[in-house]
Amino acid sequence: MQFGMPTLAENRTIEDNIALCSRLQLKFIELNMNFPEYQTACLEREELISAAEKAGIYFTVHFVESLDIADFNPLVSEAYLETVRRTIQAAKRMLRLRDSFGDGSQPLTLNMHMNHGVHITLPDRLVWMYARDFDAYRKAFSVFRQKCEDWIGGADLRIVIENTDGFTEYEREALESLLKSSCFGLTWDIGHSKAAGERDAPFILAHQSALCHFHVHDGTEHPARSHLALGDGEIDLAERLRLAEQLNARCVLETKTAAALERSVAYLREMGFSV
Repeated sequence: MQFGMPTLAENRTIEDNIALCSRLQLKFIELNMNFPEYQTACLEREELISAAEKAGIYFTVHFVESLDIADFNPLVSEAYLETVRRTIQAAKRMLRLRDSFGDGSQPLTLNMHMNHGVHITLPDRLVWMYARDFDAYRKAFSVFRQKCEDWIGGADLRIVIENTDGFTEYEREALESLLKSSCFGLTWDIGHSKAAGERDAPFILAHQSALCHFHVHDGTEHPARSHLALGDGEIDLAERLRLAEQLNARCVLETKTAAALERSVAYLREMGFSV
């Protein structure tokens, strides 16, 4: 089981993130495409690969959270699909870092959120448009699955879908289809899961064979909080980490500050994990 870190808002350059990763003796950085400095043009730069090689680390990727491949506007959905295509191409070049400094038994992951889409507010309820027009939504994900299979080909890459505030019914149906493909898997964000009252835990545990990536941070349910340093919340961390270890999953210590990340690394070492 290998531990890594997210890109942090307080670190403005990849060099800053790499320096922190190396100092904490973590194995990898999850490059977050919500940051302007980690768009596809950056991921495609050979200088990025060279910086990681010099430090002896590797990268995983987190797609931009607004990614919405089912958007009803084809101009928008095509832009997101092209973003996925280019990111997959960049990730293929990052495989050599995984092979040199990571664990070849773990696929290189591209983390993705499901986008709930928009809703219409009626006097007595909300109407989620993807639920109302589910056939179009399902078709979009069918096309997405086929395109990703073509783009990934035989590369050891996997797009892993992360839980956030609770999968909707239409998202679970789309996920069932995606998970029939070896190109897709699941991320268990244990902090989000706790803050959402563990609504996604039954679905995730029922699909353990697809679970290969964890976002590890502490959290509470009342009030709903996540991204806490390990030990600062209510999660049974030992139980979750045992499962990650059993599944040979990669773990991102997804706290949002360097100070919380340092405390989390120390907490893991106290638990006996090799970090």
